[in-house]
Amino acid sequence: MSWLAEVFEGTTRIGLVGGQAAWLLAGALVVLLAATVVVELISASVLKDKASFRSELRQRTWAWWIMIGALGLTLLVGETAVVVLFAVLSLVGLREMAALLPDRRRDRHTLLWLAVITPLHYWFLWEHWYGMFAVFIPVYAFLFLPAVAALQGRTRNFMYRAASVQWALMVCVYAVSYVPALLQLPAVVELGRVEAEGSPPGSGGSQGAALMLFLVIVVQGSDVLQYVWGKTLGRHPVAPSVSPNKTWEGLIGGVLTATALGAALWWATPFAPWQAAVLAFVSCVMGFLGGLVMSSIKRDRGVKDFGSAIPGHGGIMDRFDSLVFAAPVFFHLVRFFFT
Repeated sequence: MSWLAEVFEGTTRIGLVGGQAAWLLAGALVVLLAATVVVELISASVLKDKASFRSELRQRTWAWWIMIGALGLTLLVGETAVVVLFAVLSLVGLREMAALLPDRRRDRHTLLWLAVITPLHYWFLWEHWYGMFAVFIPVYAFLFLPAVAALQGRTRNFMYRAASVQWALMVCVYAVSYVPALLQLPAVVELGRVEAEGSPPGSGGSQGAALMLFLVIVVQGSDVLQYVWGKTLGRHPVAPSVSPNKTWEGLIGGVLTATALGAALWWATPFAPWQAAVLAFVSCVMGFLGGLVMSSIKRDRGVKDFGSAIPGHGGIMDRFDSLVFAAPVFFHLVRFFFT
């Protein structure tokens, strides 16, 4: 049995919440509770004459309660609930991206296949069929979708249209699905099967939940910290034509602070403190690049947000923009070097 499984062995749990995962979730709730109190105090005093900013701040705070609450509840229920949650979020994200496609009505036959491919991909994930989960979208769906589009006989802007649909599927489904896929890493190792067959459905445990929470806390924490550092010290935009609010000061301050946070959370992972710091740093940098790429898409399409599903945060993909780049890289780094 690998030491990745041994680190978490013997913990009691409800659903996937137990051991280190329980402490991480409890810590996130405590921080959110403290943030809520601070926001209410500031709103009642400093911001009492700034109604719009006060309303936005409260909206964002309560949106975080909803998001953490949904994640926490599904973790309490079990792995199947988490997989279903992310499958639904992927479908909502696809709808947001599809709304930005210029020829979506002409390509509706192709887009309809996304509603078949998405649940099938998540079924492979739920089955712990790692081999098919890893290649189904990048290989089979990648080749299938443009073939379907070609059969429609419309060649105008074909490359642009085909690439747009493929990109939406890769980002909203494939990349997002690597977040719940983290639940399965320790289970695969424990059973000694790291090849395509994976491990039995439902065998993901609290150790995988701890890995998932570590990634979400560090990457989402980096987003918040970059915002705080940028508002405090930001002077030099990283890419002003893409996102003028993203500054070098915010990037450096946020990433380094979140890296320190990741190192401080090493106890919840199979990593040594320096390894947790390295993985946190890489994840935060990838998260920043993901946010920059997704901002470029919004800038290109002339929209502020991908949608309005989350009050104060925009759409699902506005909240997942950093995770879509960070999650696949984090997953494979852990799988390659710690299994």
